[in-house]
Amino acid sequence: MSLYPEAVRALVDTALEEYFPAADTYPEILYQSMRYSLLAGGKRFRPVLTILAAGVFGAAPDSVLPCACGIEYIHTYSLIHDDLPAVDNDDLRRGLPTNHKKFGEDIAIMAGDALFAEAFSLISRLQTASDQRKIIEVIREIAAASGPGGMVGGQVVDMASTGKPISLETLRFIHARKTGRLITAAARCGAILGGATDEELDAVTSYGTHLGLAFQITDDILDETGSVEELGKTPGQDQTLHKATYPALVGLDESRRLARAEAKAATAAVDKMSGNTGALRDLAEFVTERTG
Repeated sequence: MSLYPEAVRALVDTALEEYFPAADTYPEILYQSMRYSLLAGGKRFRPVLTILAAGVFGAAPDSVLPCACGIEYIHTYSLIHDDLPAVDNDDLRRGLPTNHKKFGEDIAIMAGDALFAEAFSLISRLQTASDQRKIIEVIREIAAASGPGGMVGGQVVDMASTGKPISLETLRFIHARKTGRLITAAARCGAILGGATDEELDAVTSYGTHLGLAFQITDDILDETGSVEELGKTPGQDQTLHKATYPALVGLDESRRLARAEAKAATAAVDKMSGNTGALRDLAEFVTERTG
């Protein structure tokens, strides 16, 4: 965990609490449900990545916080919906009962929908930039990463592949869309707001793409090897549900090798950037060493 920028994570936590409406906002049950999942903790990996990527190009952390927090809204919505009985049917998330266990399936669906909408409201209201077109760019990035070409499309292929033999190419497609696209978008949004050139943005994109795959392959591994205390959720769910994962397809040892290879490729992409890239290098190393 020493590789992880805990001070940046704490900054994100503080901003999320500041930006999000109080739990007694009407209708109370909706805002309570949204806050329950949004403020439940976690690594805040995606918003942290946005801040670190922006920092490479000289942007201060607080200058990109609305965008970073909006991305965390999107991620939280996806977790609420992924946990639903119709999808992964999970009972625990971040060490707490999942949203639908606490508030019911109907409110959980509405809370996820509302967080998705609130993400774009937050960014459009509070994010600033020297060139206002950059705000439109980051909204476009996040929308594309969240929809049929990103998280939702990857989730659909994941569900369609459950219990079926699939190719490594299909599995890579699932991971690159379901998890990787929003991680890549988080890095790209930070770079865009930080003022990256087109060439630098290409390097950030390569970094985010490889980082996202390393992150999800490691998630697959941890589902088989981690404990409920480490993961904050029930381990072994992938096997129980016969999900398409790297360990199921190529085994644990090869999965670890592939995760390290993707992290190494992410680090190689950093070599093409100027500025202080040490935090991005540490993040790539953290991804494959984490235990939760």
